[in-house]
Amino acid sequence: MRYRIALSSAVAVVALGIVGTVSGPDWDPVPLTETIEVESADTAIGGVEGADAVGTYEVATSVVTVELAGAVVEAQISEPVGAQGDRPGVVFVHGAGTGKFDVAFTQQAQALASAGIVAMVPNKRLDTYTTRTRDYNAMASDYLRSVELLRGLPGVDSDRVGVYGESEGSWIVPVMAADNPSVAFVVLVAAPVVPPRQQAAFAVDSYLRNTGVPEEVLRAVPRVVGMEFPGGGFEYGNFEVRPFQQRMRQPVLLVYGTGDAAMPTVQGALELVEDLSMAANPDWTVRYYEDANHGIKIGATLVPEFARDLVDWVQGLPETGDAEPRVAGAEPYQRFRADPVERPRWFAEGDLVVAALGACAVALLVGPVLWVVRRLRGRRQRALGRGILAPLVTMAAGAALTLVTLVAYLMSVAHLAQNYLTNPVLVQGGWLAVRLLGVVAVVAGVVLVYRVLDARRPGAEPAARTVTGEWTLATGVAGSAVLLLMLAYWGVFPPT
Repeated sequence: MRYRIALSSAVAVVALGIVGTVSGPDWDPVPLTETIEVESADTAIGGVEGADAVGTYEVATSVVTVELAGAVVEAQISEPVGAQGDRPGVVFVHGAGTGKFDVAFTQQAQALASAGIVAMVPNKRLDTYTTRTRDYNAMASDYLRSVELLRGLPGVDSDRVGVYGESEGSWIVPVMAADNPSVAFVVLVAAPVVPPRQQAAFAVDSYLRNTGVPEEVLRAVPRVVGMEFPGGGFEYGNFEVRPFQQRMRQPVLLVYGTGDAAMPTVQGALELVEDLSMAANPDWTVRYYEDANHGIKIGATLVPEFARDLVDWVQGLPETGDAEPRVAGAEPYQRFRADPVERPRWFAEGDLVVAALGACAVALLVGPVLWVVRRLRGRRQRALGRGILAPLVTMAAGAALTLVTLVAYLMSVAHLAQNYLTNPVLVQGGWLAVRLLGVVAVVAGVVLVYRVLDARRPGAEPAARTVTGEWTLATGVAGSAVLLLMLAYWGVFPPT
């Protein structure tokens, strides 16, 4: 009997593993074969004479109000004290993780202003910005209001006001700049270039690989990033910025940190340069800063060379727009391409996943609720046959606990990944624990099947002795089976 249970359990585990594998989509990112030629390790911007250096001036700040369509936001202006003549200006466009001028771009604005460049950091408009809904075209229109305000300030040269976009802001800035001569120049920092959904899949894959997760965990990348999330929304995940980049005719400075695992640092630069060539725009400069992170910082400190180069590039325009070397800094490395993400099949879309989880929860609660009701009514007789309750409870509780443990494991790994940490015991040991719990649930299910079959023999006690028992058995098995299939989809069971 034990041999039969062991063999059947092994077959069931493998079958679940195969179901999970073939249910798709699979994840097999394509290696990046293209390279970008770094001409010099020195990032200094050439062609600049007589420019003010960082730290030349004291900086004064003031807060202004920017009138938007249907809203107002505040913005902080950082100005050089005592600078003569009309000065260049820069408007900053927030990424996804920033929103307030008192915490975002503070070091960049200080560096620019101390070198004689007027910097403006508006607050992000939040009444139209949510996790589910973002309109990059509308956001571009809002930020252009700040550009117009800065162009009209005393001491600012209206013909030398540009925009600086970081991360998500690098999808907004090209919309602002396309066919728009009021934007004098463009600075793109940590620019994804590819659509948000592609960038998200690339970043998740890169982060997870850095933590050393098993290959089966990587299978979750397209199954999460590619799905339509419960309740809809997230249409901006398919936003294409390249048509706007192909209409930018301003000088462009593109900047990456080689320590930034979230961005396609080589592919992004190559595609941007290609787009600018389609716009007949020869004025581009690419810089890579060694070990710098997403915001071109090491730790919490802005890379001094980046501040120097940014100032020199802005002050030296238009001569610095195509100054040599065009590509300089540390050698970037990108292992895989950031390619389109395959959609999951219909049964794995967000709304259906949530509905299935809800149905499983209800199904697994039917038995306990009926047991309580029977107790309250004073009915003490057994609803299930002998030997049925233990494997049923073990299977149901095991499947539910495996799901909870899987979620906790993925959250723990995500924390490690986002903070560039490693923990082999948690990553490998945690995954082993998830799989062992799943196997326990499967073995309990196999035991239950054999005991139900034994109960069908002539003269044997039935598996369910009452209607309550029938409902308890049926809902417990159904809820557990669906949970096990869901766990198989997320790679809990090995296919071999």
